[in-house]
Amino acid sequence: MKTPVNRFRLLTAAALALAVAGSSVHLVSAGFHIGMPGAVKGQAKKMDKKVASAGPKAVNLGAGNGYVILAKTGISTVGTTSVTGDLGISPAGESSVTGFGTPPTRDASGQFSTSSLVTGRIYASDYSAPTPANMTAAISAMETAYTDAAGRTDPTATELGAGNVGGMTLAPGLYKWSSGLTIPTDLTLSGGPNAVWIFQIAQNLDIASGKAVILKGGARARNIFWQVAGQATLDTTSSFNGTILCQTAVVLKTGATLHGRALAQSAVSLDANAVTLPN
Repeated sequence: MKTPVNRFRLLTAAALALAVAGSSVHLVSAGFHIGMPGAVKGQAKKMDKKVASAGPKAVNLGAGNGYVILAKTGISTVGTTSVTGDLGISPAGESSVTGFGTPPTRDASGQFSTSSLVTGRIYASDYSAPTPANMTAAISAMETAYTDAAGRTDPTATELGAGNVGGMTLAPGLYKWSSGLTIPTDLTLSGGPNAVWIFQIAQNLDIASGKAVILKGGARARNIFWQVAGQATLDTTSSFNGTILCQTAVVLKTGATLHGRALAQSAVSLDANAVTLPN
């Protein structure tokens, strides 16, 4: 007789197998494969080994871990933005941080500045030592983390939803797209507090206005990583969770919120947003 847990795994495995076969059903676990067609069974077994666990190993952010925003060319804001956590920019300097005061208020040490919009510190490459070296290390760590996330292999699923994951509930895992990724309706990530998600996106990442990435089961924003080769855009009043490792720009439109990090290899643009470092 199947235990309640095994009965659940049987049902979710079947549903997940349908997703592999092209159905619109996407559930959060896999595990029991009796009666499935051979090709689907093999894929379901492969996914079972990864999805039934806590997902892949987390991406190590190294010296970039303590920053809520990192950028190489610019950090700008308009409107009443609220940032909780430290900001850093390099190789561009203080003049490329705009909207936080003109310029932000430099500390007497010359090592950082402050702003009424930031609960934390602002660091730039042209501040006093040791800030320039620290910023070089943080930017290098950001780039290394991007390369790590982009280089992960053996994905849980590829091309899921043909790049449209609106309305889905996803288990911990490594998800890969050779295209862009769009979230036109709410996306749910369901897993425990140690579960990890990595999303490999070959083009742009977009979440629609007013939509959300929802966390369930104790899932934590600090364990979610979005590796984006193109631009990441959070549309107006959207709500997003996780660290965005972006090869180009991260753009938050009016009223969007981010519980995570915006780590961009070009610029970060804000517009009356709330951005909070995940704990």
